[in-house]
Amino acid sequence: MATHKLMDGDLQLFKRAGRKAWQCAASVGGRQYRFSTRQEQFNLAKEIAQDWYLEKMGKSRAGLLQTEKTVQDAAEKFTREYEVITEGERSPKWVAGHQIRLRLHLLPFFGKMPLSEVTPGTVQDYRVHRIETAMKATGNRPCARPTA
Repeated sequence: MATHKLMDGDLQLFKRAGRKAWQCAASVGGRQYRFSTRQEQFNLAKEIAQDWYLEKMGKSRAGLLQTEKTVQDAAEKFTREYEVITEGERSPKWVAGHQIRLRLHLLPFFGKMPLSEVTPGTVQDYRVHRIETAMKATGNRPCARPTA
């Protein structure tokens, strides 16, 4: 894997084995970030990687870089722990049902949202979204209240 150091070594541009597109990596604000340039040509990939890095640095300096845990992070932790915590008290089907609801409904809506942004208002937005999508799927027949 050939690695090219850019921006005084703060940005690395590389190609993974078996991949056509160039990838890049950088440490910003004490955290490691990776990004696919989606480019096969080195010169285009280099420009995109530099733009991406400068954008990250700008957000970091402005205090806009999100470093908070997301709903996705919490869901992964919940999924790992729930089966162990409820062992013997809940059936495997019960546990699988929670995992399915997370994957199909909650994570597509909340997944990338920082935990601090989940408020009663966003939960209500989710409920409206679920009812609307259920009505579309069933031909404008609302789902049962516990389903939403």
